[in-house]
Amino acid sequence: MTKPSLPDLLHAAVSAVGGTERPGQVAMAEAVAEAIDDNTHRLIQAGTGTGKSLGYLVPALAHGERVVVATATLALQRQLVERDLPRTVDALHPQLRRRPQFAMLKGRSNYLCLHRLHEGAPQDEEEGLFDQFEAAAPTSKLGQDLLRLRDWADETETGDRDDLTPGVSDKAWSQISVSSRECLGATKCAYGAECFAEAARERAKLADVVVTNHALLAIDAIEGAPVLPQHEVLIVDEAHELVSRVTGVATGELTPGQVNRAVKRAAKLVDEKTADSLQTASESFERVMELALPGRLEEVPEDLGYALAALRDAARNVISAIGATRDKSVQDEDAVRKQALAAVEGVHAVAERILLGSEYDVVWYERHDRFGATLRVAPLSVSGLLREKLFEDRSVVLTSATLKLGGDFNGVAASLGLSAEGVEAEDAPVWKGLDVGSPFDYPKQGILYVAKHLATPGREGTRGDMMDELAELIEAAGGRTLGLFSSMRGAKAAAEELRGRLDNPILLQGEETLGELIKAFAADPKTCLFGTLSLWQGVDVPGPSCQLVIMDRIPFPRPDDPLMSARQKSVEQHGGNGFMAVAATHAALLMAQGAGRLVRASGDRGVVAVLDPRLATARYGSFLRATLPDFWYTTDRNQARRSLAAIDAAAQADGK
Repeated sequence: MTKPSLPDLLHAAVSAVGGTERPGQVAMAEAVAEAIDDNTHRLIQAGTGTGKSLGYLVPALAHGERVVVATATLALQRQLVERDLPRTVDALHPQLRRRPQFAMLKGRSNYLCLHRLHEGAPQDEEEGLFDQFEAAAPTSKLGQDLLRLRDWADETETGDRDDLTPGVSDKAWSQISVSSRECLGATKCAYGAECFAEAARERAKLADVVVTNHALLAIDAIEGAPVLPQHEVLIVDEAHELVSRVTGVATGELTPGQVNRAVKRAAKLVDEKTADSLQTASESFERVMELALPGRLEEVPEDLGYALAALRDAARNVISAIGATRDKSVQDEDAVRKQALAAVEGVHAVAERILLGSEYDVVWYERHDRFGATLRVAPLSVSGLLREKLFEDRSVVLTSATLKLGGDFNGVAASLGLSAEGVEAEDAPVWKGLDVGSPFDYPKQGILYVAKHLATPGREGTRGDMMDELAELIEAAGGRTLGLFSSMRGAKAAAEELRGRLDNPILLQGEETLGELIKAFAADPKTCLFGTLSLWQGVDVPGPSCQLVIMDRIPFPRPDDPLMSARQKSVEQHGGNGFMAVAATHAALLMAQGAGRLVRASGDRGVVAVLDPRLATARYGSFLRATLPDFWYTTDRNQARRSLAAIDAAAQADGK
């Protein structure tokens, strides 16, 4: 039997999902097929509307090897598993003569734990061991969540938190879930045969396509113990998010509350002397943390060093003691022991890591009004880890709508541990980049307006001229505005000010769930939606409800961000331009994502307005503009207003 051609397979798949074949999608599918055949690596930028999911799924399914697809967002995981994969498998079946299996796999804490549900969570000493369902008042929000979880446990087939709608609070979920460290293991657990997490793993082992998230991919790479099944092809979608997700997984933290919980969990399992030494170390650490001021610690201060050394040594003794003792008087001893070990091991690992003082780690204090001080440690860079762990023994395709920063792939490639394109270096995997463009006609569909006449934004204080500009632009657009702010404080200040000035409803992130806010924004064209980070990337509202996207300022990292400033300094020490490599690259990525909110369909029209004159006047402005979609560019404020008014009038004439 002749092998079906890739164009025929792609055509069948696109028809099945009711889409339209795009030249960019065809080029992408061919590049993915070539990478899989040659066992090489690709970075592929595929603009909004390309249909990139099918652009990688079709060649991957046609090849027949096991594929892992890792995405950053829950929305895309759901789209793949619930829509794209079922339809694509059905469409390709007649030509492939086989029906590839697919499965979703997440970290263990995303699945309901039947042991926790039935036996109760081991609680801290003064709370005693109790049934959390009985203890939580049924009228409280927590009590209602727990009762709903108990009912849901009887009907769910997956136990996956994301299948529970509406969702529950993190506090409620923590009562019926466990981390991988706390898990008893399927063979030791009375509910092992019915375990949802184990069932998900078994499904993944049998699947041809495993859909997972960046965090689990990072755990698989960092911890050395394989979590994902063996696979020949890795596709990383939303790849612009990968470095920050891997950094998050590789970041450790210590708080007095966390240490205190570890002490209480261990106390019932070890002798008094061993427990007391951990208690004393915990109190010393708490005293140091009470005086902690936010910022980077270039060196560990003496008092913190003593406290961490005491914590590390006491935790090590507790770990040994827990392993050597059994106490049948403790109810559900194995679960209590596992939870205590997990808590103490976590404290020991972070304390030891900070004391080692690796030049490749950054250590800093954070302070929160409600939760007090946190001590954090994160890798200065994850590029070496990714180069070593990501690209070995498999073909890797990384794709996103934003991988070219300043006009090329090299910035993103460097963050992944890759050399510049076309440059061969020892130990660096060879890769090719491909920009398949976008089906949208950006110069005709959108305008990039930079408010060059405004004052340069300072670190503090209100920007009266910016508020005036903001109000005038929204009035010209008739609402229809997504306001992207670099800080929550900026978003709140703008919402408060403009609610007093304009008749348009202004929704503010945090006042309702993100899903509800986006739904309300899409439903009423006169409405505006203001917010910060998650709106820069998480809003997909095609049509007339979003015809003006405003960015209040270039979203550089805060100058006092310890990790970003440490990374910038490191680049400079190695002879590079730290500002361009770290701060400008961070801003370019966010701005490209933010500008991408405007044109989501072929009929969309609108303006991206940047209220920061530096985009037009600063030397780095051209680098940032080269990262944005190729909109028609202007600094003429009257032109921007006239265009918005015309777009608004056209939408109203269409009854929208």
